[in-house]
Amino acid sequence: MCKKLFIAATGQHCGKTTVSLSLMHLARKRYGRVGYIKPLGPKCQEFGGVMADKDAVLMAQVYGLGGQIALMSPLVLGRGSTKRFLDGELCREWAEERITNACRELESCCDLLLVEGAGHGGVGSVIGLNNADVARLVNAPVVMVAGGGIGSVIDSVRLNLPLYEKEGVNVRMLLVNKLLADKRESSLAYLSKYFDGSGIQVSGAFDYSPVLADPTLQSASKLLAHPLQGDPRQKQRIIHHIQLGAASSQKVIDGLMESTLIITTSSRDELLVTLSSLYNIPAYHHRIAGVVIPGHAPVSAITQRIIDDSGIPYIRIEQTTAEVYSALNGHISKISAEDTEKIALVTRLAEQVIDFDAIEGLLD
Repeated sequence: MCKKLFIAATGQHCGKTTVSLSLMHLARKRYGRVGYIKPLGPKCQEFGGVMADKDAVLMAQVYGLGGQIALMSPLVLGRGSTKRFLDGELCREWAEERITNACRELESCCDLLLVEGAGHGGVGSVIGLNNADVARLVNAPVVMVAGGGIGSVIDSVRLNLPLYEKEGVNVRMLLVNKLLADKRESSLAYLSKYFDGSGIQVSGAFDYSPVLADPTLQSASKLLAHPLQGDPRQKQRIIHHIQLGAASSQKVIDGLMESTLIITTSSRDELLVTLSSLYNIPAYHHRIAGVVIPGHAPVSAITQRIIDDSGIPYIRIEQTTAEVYSALNGHISKISAEDTEKIALVTRLAEQVIDFDAIEGLLD
């Protein structure tokens, strides 16, 4: 008989997908056949000729499950779907049937099925299928992922719990993510004290890490919708800092920190040449992640040649410096299947910090 686990979250950006990716890795070390389903997909893309949720696509790519993608993402709320439900063109019963049939088919060929929810508990309410409804529908115990802290975690869990209680769904574990390393044990102890007697176990996931939170050069390229040029081997390099190259060249260089992406206009020949020249010097290579070059004015021919010869990763874009800086600073980095270094790190850390024995105990 297939065991099931529903992975919920208190809200966006608390690391639910990273946790799901990790649990998939840990489960595959214990079970011969592990499946995954994202019953309700609010963010979709085409994969293998199928419109599927982005998280389901990620799992399919990382774990070689492409042949099951239609089952892994049975219900996608694409553009216009909300209005079609509200206008009566689509109904809850139809949506329930799609989810139930896909879940049943995956159960028939799996020993363990991970069911990932969508956003906070209320997502899906517009079609009558919020996360609590779906957890009840697939009959799976719930692990709820929350961001780090104490008071904020308690508040966010309390905000979500009534939906699950209304549906008679057991939230059996709170998995706290993005913990501050020096406060990890203290935070988990206080949260355990608060939830003592509630039937909800408290366990820790990942500590907050810039390596996991920060974007790669490739993700910055995708965000800006312009190609990453220069050394292609650097596309997975992680950007830890973003700096405007508005000051003098010397001040910009003096201000470089670990793995900095510099934004400087196409007219700053001196700075572009200096950065290119320093890029291959070991003392500076670890500080210079790459350059974004905004501006309508062309880069001079000699400067462009120096840039190309150096191999420094760069993105050439005609937007303004302010637009580029705003886009990059407002971006929340999400793991993609191409982030192989991050995924390797996540799965390795998961074996150290996630108590899979405790999670497995919820399935009995």
